[in-house]
Amino acid sequence: MKQALVDDTEDVSLDFGAEEDRALRTIKIRHPLATFFHLFFRISAIIAYLLCEWFSKSFASCFLLIIALLSFDFWSVKNVSGRLLVGLRWWNQIDEDGRSHWVFEAKKISPQSKSTATEAEARIFWLGLIICPLIWTGFFFSTLFSLKLKWLALVIAGISLQTANMYGYIRCKVGGELGIPRSASSFLGQQFLQRPDIIFGAL
Repeated sequence: MKQALVDDTEDVSLDFGAEEDRALRTIKIRHPLATFFHLFFRISAIIAYLLCEWFSKSFASCFLLIIALLSFDFWSVKNVSGRLLVGLRWWNQIDEDGRSHWVFEAKKISPQSKSTATEAEARIFWLGLIICPLIWTGFFFSTLFSLKLKWLALVIAGISLQTANMYGYIRCKVGGELGIPRSASSFLGQQFLQRPDIIFGAL
């Protein structure tokens, strides 16, 4: 009788653990707000660029609206969605000597942690991060060839802001997978920002 009771207790605990694992696997989006805003600002900026002239004849209003959306996107992706959705972050810091250092980090998180992003979130993050700069690059060529030069500065700003985030997170990802120390990653980032031909020449 005692043996049977012990066996029943063990079976219940094992079933509980299996149910918890299944529940973790079935969760698709653990950070819905961060996922939403990761795409919202950048897609809104693209839509505003395409449709703004239909709703307003004021170039200044359109310019300010799109720049504001791009700025909100840059801040939210750099400071919120990258950390929550893929466990990566990058930033610039000034040391005591006044020198600027770029830091790229990849956080190590247990798969069972509730703060860990899911595969769906990571896929959404990287697709949004890579596709949108390509769209702005397409806008650059279309603006150039159609001679709408007044929009050129806006398009270049869009490319610059979104490419900066893409580069920063790719450096975080590559540095995390290869085990590059923070100081080495910072040095590579600083060299890229000072002389991008060094990095692109090596690729």
